[in-house]
Amino acid sequence: MNFLAVDTSGNYMSVVAVKDGKIFSTFLPDCAMKHSVNVMPCIEETLKKADMRITDCDFFSAVVGAGSFTGIRIGVSVMKGFALATGKPTLPVTSFDTIAYNAVDAGEKKLCLVDALHDCYYVCGYDKGEITLAPAFLTEGEVLALANEGYTLCAYGELAIAQKRKVMPIDPIVGLFSAVENAVKKNAFGELTALYVRKSSAEENLK
Repeated sequence: MNFLAVDTSGNYMSVVAVKDGKIFSTFLPDCAMKHSVNVMPCIEETLKKADMRITDCDFFSAVVGAGSFTGIRIGVSVMKGFALATGKPTLPVTSFDTIAYNAVDAGEKKLCLVDALHDCYYVCGYDKGEITLAPAFLTEGEVLALANEGYTLCAYGELAIAQKRKVMPIDPIVGLFSAVENAVKKNAFGELTALYVRKSSAEENLK
């Protein structure tokens, strides 16, 4: 199947296009607060590499969280727009999936980490590819406790917790492709609904 997938959930941005079984990609390592500016140029660049048009896609995929509230909304909105314009389905994947299904050498038990700032993390645990720990918001101490229980820590980029425990680095492009491929096998097509592990700062301030 031909498809276009984006990950705008972190400081980076990944775009993957697959056409006739071949993978094409664009990656920006530092895209914080600039996803809205860079997402369309990156998509256009990737489609050009693939000699592909939006109408060639069989479906559209986006990382729905956890991660940056604003970034997630941007990626989801763009992919929803393409799906609406072409009448094609959408496929949601999580940032945890992009880490878990990319960590081929991490062992069976993986704890996928997304930086939530202030020594806290969004996490999700996997064992043999299946979720064993539902998405949660944990402190550094709670993450280290799970590591002591046998979970291998996996993440994109540098995390402060790496000073205390080894964190296996993950390739974001390989991760995005692998997550989408796995979701296709599970026929997990559906609405692109943002996954928020905790409330946004704005929502918290309303209390």
